Amino acid sequence: MLVSILHRACGVALATLGTFVFVWWLAALAGGSDSYATFHYWIVAATDGALLGNAANILAKITAVGLTWALFQHLANGVRHFIMDVGAGFELSVNRLGAIATIAFSATATVLTWAYIFMKGL
Repeated sequence: MLVSILHRACGVALATLGTFVFVWWLAALAGGSDSYATFHYWIVAATDGALLGNAANILAKITAVGLTWALFQHLANGVRHFIMDVGAGFELSVNRLGAIATIAFSATATVLTWAYIFMKGL
């Protein structure tokens, strides 16, 4: 039940918030260097001492981590549903193990992805 609700919530988050950020990024790219500099300021790196800009950067990073987790959770549960669509994994113990595996995979993949990003300084 939890994994089903998470699957739907992650899909909604990716479709709304993820699309908003992606379209903003594309519009900033299309708008030229000044437009992209504004996007970069609010999302990536505000200048030192700018309290509102730094708060926006922290919120953007939290949002990015959340969207990364949502992507991996939605992906893992999609694979789980595909396996169930071919007729496997309907036994209660296997189904429960698959649900736990999706949560474990999404958490692990998110941590590894962001550890890599922070270590490389991207």
